[in-house]
Amino acid sequence: MAGCRRLSGSCLREVLGEAQGVLFDCDGVLWTGERAVPGAPELLERLSRNGKAALFVSNNSRRSVPELERRFSRLGFRGVRAEQVFSSALCSALYLRQRLLGAEGGSGDSPPAGCVFVLGGEGLRGELRDAGLRLAGEGGGAGGDDEEEDPAGHERLPVRAVVVGYDDQFTFAKLTEACAYLRDPECLLVATDPDPWHPLSSGQRTPGTGSLTAAVETASGRKAMVIGKPNTYMFECIVERFGVDPSRMLMVGDRLETDILFGKNCGLETVLTLTGVSNLEEAQAYMASDSPAAKDLVPHYYVDSIADLIPGLDE
Repeated sequence: MAGCRRLSGSCLREVLGEAQGVLFDCDGVLWTGERAVPGAPELLERLSRNGKAALFVSNNSRRSVPELERRFSRLGFRGVRAEQVFSSALCSALYLRQRLLGAEGGSGDSPPAGCVFVLGGEGLRGELRDAGLRLAGEGGGAGGDDEEEDPAGHERLPVRAVVVGYDDQFTFAKLTEACAYLRDPECLLVATDPDPWHPLSSGQRTPGTGSLTAAVETASGRKAMVIGKPNTYMFECIVERFGVDPSRMLMVGDRLETDILFGKNCGLETVLTLTGVSNLEEAQAYMASDSPAAKDLVPHYYVDSIADLIPGLDE
């Protein structure tokens, strides 16, 4: 399989000229830490002036979509709207709303039939609340001592799903509680993303959602439904909202095992940018491998930075 070519010159203009739009990962692609990648804001403005859609798909479940929208603005990206942003937290909430509340999405006066136990931060919890879901330990949801009276007088709701996101307050007690709910085979186990670790600015790594999900899966004997990249559910949400044609979309990311595989799984052309996690040597090693699975991790193209895409667009 041909692939992993530098995207430049006439090839760059042809690829971008035929594209309806571009999906971008965020961390390591548009920004690193609290700094925009040089040229990234200009690229998004150039895409807009050329009539190309720019959409954003992030496995980061720590921030809600409104928080991500504010971050775009703070880092100098003008005109990015919340509807363009698809995070693993948002898409997990959409999935659980569909599964637990049905087609009505929780509309009307009837309360949901159950609640959600969350291993994750306020960004994830906020997206779940905004989707109309009740959370364990809040407003009548189960949680803690099941015999304890609810001071608000709400009837306690059974836990119908456990959702695992990035949780820097993860404890043995939380793991034990999650496993207790998962003894019910009807209780769903959902993970926002499979990322095993995240890079820190110091060069160190911090455990990611995938590490926490592995602990829950091992302790409970259950297998999680993973929402984020490389699974296709996030792209299904994009197609439902915008009706994009996958054959005319590019996926730009910095991580071979999530971003590039996501693009391949969704039928998109893929571009690896070298400002984040994965490097060119890894991509070339996958290309040289005899494993069919490894071939799916090879990007169609690569660039040193997404700023290298700017020459492919008209002024």
